[in-house]
Amino acid sequence: MPQSTSGRTVAVASSSPGSITATGARNWRDYALLFALACCWSSTYPLAKLALDTIPPITFISARSLIAAAFLFAILWMRGIKVPTDAKAWKLFATQQLINSTFPFLIITWAQQYVPASNTVVLASTTPIFAFLITSLITRHEPATLLKLSGAILGLAGTILIVGLDALRGFGSEIVAEIAILFATISFACATIFGLRLSDYDPMVVAAGSLLFGGIILLPPSLLIDQPWTLQPTPTAIVATIVMGIVSSALGLMLFYVCLGRLGTLTTNAQGYLRIPIGVGLSVLLLGESVPSNLALGLLLVMAGVAAMTIPAERLKLR
Repeated sequence: MPQSTSGRTVAVASSSPGSITATGARNWRDYALLFALACCWSSTYPLAKLALDTIPPITFISARSLIAAAFLFAILWMRGIKVPTDAKAWKLFATQQLINSTFPFLIITWAQQYVPASNTVVLASTTPIFAFLITSLITRHEPATLLKLSGAILGLAGTILIVGLDALRGFGSEIVAEIAILFATISFACATIFGLRLSDYDPMVVAAGSLLFGGIILLPPSLLIDQPWTLQPTPTAIVATIVMGIVSSALGLMLFYVCLGRLGTLTTNAQGYLRIPIGVGLSVLLLGESVPSNLALGLLLVMAGVAAMTIPAERLKLR
């Protein structure tokens, strides 16, 4: 992906944003990037759990966003890449951050007060299905095949097995909060599609600009509601916030935009299922949580679903 000092990238032979590599040949590096993205974002749950014990949600999200933005801006400065100053670019950054982070994260954080974690994981894992429906019925910006839909359903089934079948029994008891989580996942799905409009910009520039906006917009509520100067976060919470800002937010968001440009919307969404077993493993290692009884079978379904969503149809002669 060629770069320029203006923060823009040069698209090659593309008829629409995001179709450059998504419709072309893929190699192992593309899938390695997808796996790396899943690893970055799967750390969100255990790190957030460590940080939120002593840092309120609004302050936590604002702090991690600002830390991530500062980290990326420092790298951009060292690389000599300038951040766009035109209103059009920042309007795109702001919109993307609102629908991909600020709005859904706040909604899910609120809903988790009423919905068990296992139910939240299942509901949040519907993002690939919503992305498929929006792509198939509305935008049609890339092929939405039955193979990809089958993969999304298999991945959701594997997720349910991993978090436990008991997660299905509690649905409906907190219907308002559960619907709110679904709205958040729809917002995530829309963000993966809207993000294609940012393919002209360096992924690091998009991530830095988006995170800066996200951190700044939540700063006033943090100061007014949480009064951060009165908080007494533990060293563990501070370290977790910094690590999450750099790994999950900065590197994760940058990889997200790289994957969108190289793999397209539907394939990039497949990382959502990869995050489940990786996140479970991190929770076992970092938090001492127990290994789910159906992990092996759930993992098989997840991997089958991810394969169906990521392997190009022409390789399986299913065009």
